[in-house]
Amino acid sequence: MSRLRGLHFEPLWWSLFSAGGVCFAVFVPAVALVFGVLVPLGVIEVSFVELVGWYQGIWGLIFTGAVLCLPAFHAAHRIRHGLHDLKLGGGSTSAFICYGVAAVFSFTALWAWFTF
Repeated sequence: MSRLRGLHFEPLWWSLFSAGGVCFAVFVPAVALVFGVLVPLGVIEVSFVELVGWYQGIWGLIFTGAVLCLPAFHAAHRIRHGLHDLKLGGGSTSAFICYGVAAVFSFTALWAWFTF
């Protein structure tokens, strides 16, 4: 147990934070543009059957991770540090709550992908 005494999980949270930030900056606006503007305007034509077939492959898993899971950890990290800046938290309890909610959300999204 003495080996774990100096173990810090902050590098793990920072890596998820930075990857989620890249996904927020690149993938989420692209998804909003494609599915929120171009498909409704008829610029891109995609059928529901094509989307389901595409989503059930490995690209759907990558899509779920890049658009849902990583941004959830990015948001959790920002909320945790925002609470710390406001002197409302910042200890292990707020870290457990913030990252725990992001983990539950991510596992639920991945469970839904594997189920459907």
